[in-house]
Amino acid sequence: MNHALLIFVITLRLLKMAVADEGICPSTSMVDSGSDLKHLYWKVTNPTLSPSHLQDLPGFTRSVYKQDHALITPESHVFSPLPDWTLTLGAYLITPAMGSHFVMYLAKMQENSRSGLPPNDVERFIFVVQGAVTLTNVSGTSDKLTVDSYAYLPPNGDHSLRCDASATLVVFERRHVSLENQSTDQIIGSTDEQPLLETPGEVFQLRKLIPTSISYDFNIHIMDFQPGEYLNVKEVHYNQHGLLLLEGQGIYRLGDSWYPVQAGDVIWMAPFVPQWYAALGKHRTRYLLYKDVNRNPL
Repeated sequence: MNHALLIFVITLRLLKMAVADEGICPSTSMVDSGSDLKHLYWKVTNPTLSPSHLQDLPGFTRSVYKQDHALITPESHVFSPLPDWTLTLGAYLITPAMGSHFVMYLAKMQENSRSGLPPNDVERFIFVVQGAVTLTNVSGTSDKLTVDSYAYLPPNGDHSLRCDASATLVVFERRHVSLENQSTDQIIGSTDEQPLLETPGEVFQLRKLIPTSISYDFNIHIMDFQPGEYLNVKEVHYNQHGLLLLEGQGIYRLGDSWYPVQAGDVIWMAPFVPQWYAALGKHRTRYLLYKDVNRNPL
């Protein structure tokens, strides 16, 4: 048995044990577990930190950092106050220190908390995974964002996020690569409002949360896989990715490594790293994926 196949067999066995012990959050907006109702993406903020037979092993983590990819798992998140935000803790998960051209972080907003602004010329995308926030823009218009809602905020646009109770956001920021006579607009929406798109040669379901017009230099995809489904193409491309697994579990191939992954895990993929995913477990996989688009690599 070659080395790659041996790793694959071992990870499959680990996942079978994890599924037997933990179960997976179903794909409805609220989940009834005994007497408790759990919100969509509950597993992101309440992850299974490790298979049960490894939970008491000191120093254990599934996190991995390599030159062309990283797997950042919840047990290794480090939260600290977010600069310019009030009553908010953040965990930076992907930054240019890795080699990325974007930042991805979790923001845990507490009662009566407020956001800060990104640096000049930096665009921002937020996606709510727990709780609710109120977004107010420069014109004074306010919108309430709940779980599965999102907002794209153009660079240099004054805005504020306010949280009255608690909320967890995943935030992407990058320095906007502008084009002459092109501008971007604020976007507010939710996943279920977006149509399913054609995916020729693939079986997964795809939604895009940002318009595909040339003004926008990145997009956010929501991709759904049913158990047993997998990517047909073994992708190798110039785009970078930042990924948050929102639901489910499976196997992710990055380069020559095979990783068991589950809800709450974050992945960074550098340009041209071989990548492939297969969904396992009893329920669907859903992940949120950053992808740079519409710009010449030169």
